[in-house]
Amino acid sequence: MVRRAKQQGTDRRERIVSMDRVGLNKRLIALVVAVATIGGFMFGYDSGVINGTQNGLEAAFNLGSLGIGINVGAILVGSSIGAFIAGRLSDMIGRRGTMMLAAILFLFSAVLAGAAGSSALFIVARIIGGLGVGAASVTSPVYISEMTPAHLRGRLSSMQQVMIITGLTGAFVANFVLARWAGGSTATLWFGFPAWRWMFWLQAIPAALYFIALLSIPESPRYLVARGHEAHAHAVLVRLFGETEANRKVAEIRASLAADHHRPRLSDLIDKQTGKIRPILWVGIGIAVFQQLVGINVVFYYGATLWQAVGFTEDYALQTNILSGALSIGACIATIALIDKIGRKPLLLIGSAGMAVSLALVAWAFSTAVTGPEGGLVLPGNSGLVALISANVYVVFFNLSWGPVMWVMLGEMFPNQIRGSALAVAGFAQWIANAAISVSFPSMAEKPGLAITYVLYATAAAVSFFFVRATVQETRGRELEDMQG
Repeated sequence: MVRRAKQQGTDRRERIVSMDRVGLNKRLIALVVAVATIGGFMFGYDSGVINGTQNGLEAAFNLGSLGIGINVGAILVGSSIGAFIAGRLSDMIGRRGTMMLAAILFLFSAVLAGAAGSSALFIVARIIGGLGVGAASVTSPVYISEMTPAHLRGRLSSMQQVMIITGLTGAFVANFVLARWAGGSTATLWFGFPAWRWMFWLQAIPAALYFIALLSIPESPRYLVARGHEAHAHAVLVRLFGETEANRKVAEIRASLAADHHRPRLSDLIDKQTGKIRPILWVGIGIAVFQQLVGINVVFYYGATLWQAVGFTEDYALQTNILSGALSIGACIATIALIDKIGRKPLLLIGSAGMAVSLALVAWAFSTAVTGPEGGLVLPGNSGLVALISANVYVVFFNLSWGPVMWVMLGEMFPNQIRGSALAVAGFAQWIANAAISVSFPSMAEKPGLAITYVLYATAAAVSFFFVRATVQETRGRELEDMQG
């Protein structure tokens, strides 16, 4: 067994050298990753733009804490539906076709959300945007995994999270600039419209660019083989890896699909021998759900509101969001350097431990909050500094691990036959967990309070450590056709 493992390692290294010398088209691979991850940017921007608009929404639509939660969480309803549909849709119309549909949804949502004259219309607009977010969130990682060589797949797939955080940070910066320019998010900016509306309209620009850029990249060869278009798949693989590697990959993809003589479908998720859901799907669902139960999107969606709740001004709260975004990008870049060297599972374990400790410190800081002279909460002494530092340490640990690694693993851990269907289910679970955390936060922040809320997030991070250690298998360096489950 040891000898066979060594031989497989030698064969893998020889294939890598052969590809690099003969056929690996690094320019095309870079283009593919760059375009696909614009979907990640839109995912981040559409998710993060809400962060600086909540004062405007509250004033325009006369919303309370529950109303804010519903308006903020509306995107997550669409995202869960979009993720579920996109997994199967990408098996029907292709990975690229699904991403193009997502781009159209982003564009339409941006225009409608900014123009909404009522809370109901705004919710509809955000649900439409959520459909695009959900579709992009599951399709882009799969597409990148299927278009890149195994020895580079981890770091290239991690670019999705870099772009998600770049989109979030871009939204934070745009919100800050527009609010500063207008004199506040509710102040009038151009053509008599308040700044918060322009925060939504601005995202129409990258949405349009995303659609145009998608026209320049090819369809996934694994999708093409599954649909019976082997000649087309071979041509794409030749462009990516060269003739020799293309022949080998077409044969491997064909063999991986040969056990089931039908096109991928949801029923493939049931093990035919046991009649039960495949264990690998439960692991994927667990990874997807734990990524949200640690509460990261509370920072992304409610960052400005959260910091204002403990005494920060709106201007300073928006600046704090930018700091968190910049640190997140730095952490994701570190992940790119590490993920194909030390593996996926070690990064998840490091992240779980780091988040559990930093979240516990945030909870302690919030537990010291007292009522200020104007009736709002204030963190006394050094508690504000502890909360700020710990929250940003938490963001760094998340983006060093669970942020990018979850998407990498979901894009590569499932066998070819069930990849689209498994992503549909895992993506749906991820967005449902996201919605549960995000919609509940405003009410939980009031009662039982911020401290208890963050204790719950810290507990989830601690539990995720043991979940990963017990169930997750390392996928570093393995070909997609070798995945089992």
